[in-house]
Amino acid sequence: MDTAASPLTYRDATAADVGDIVALIESAYRGDSSRAGWTTEADILQGQRTDPEGVLEVVGSPDSRLLTVERDGRIVACCQLEHRGAHAYFGMFAVSPALQGEGLGKTIIAAAERWAHEAWGVTEMHMTVISVREDLIAWYERRGYRRTGEMTPFPYGDERFGIPQRDDLQFELLVKPLA
Repeated sequence: MDTAASPLTYRDATAADVGDIVALIESAYRGDSSRAGWTTEADILQGQRTDPEGVLEVVGSPDSRLLTVERDGRIVACCQLEHRGAHAYFGMFAVSPALQGEGLGKTIIAAAERWAHEAWGVTEMHMTVISVREDLIAWYERRGYRRTGEMTPFPYGDERFGIPQRDDLQFELLVKPLA
């Protein structure tokens, strides 16, 4: 019996994918289902991680690409790439909790970096991560990202980004040179 995983396919998200993408992102970061994976934010944030309007905005933006990753015709991961001059922004990254720990994340981020560099000619990838997510930041550091110490405030009071469970949340900019 062949136990090898089916290959991944990459494509741009469409408006028809919005519901599946929102469900994927929520399952990877919020609520009890997110605890099956290691990327959960359930202990620091409750409420939603994203909403259909936010995802649709990225899908429709001329400077963004919302990459969906499928296996066997099912969306199992996604990420946003946004062209910002000499660099690209990487965000909205989610891998199905049931598949986390299998190496999909590092495969997908490498493909996204390669695509942004080749298609847009960008020389850096930028992202922001909640600064208290030390395990997640360490994962990105192992992939060549470096902490900048540059912080932006968490949008307290805007439930579109979740309901904070602590008062010390902020975003740190991580940067990786692309070659």
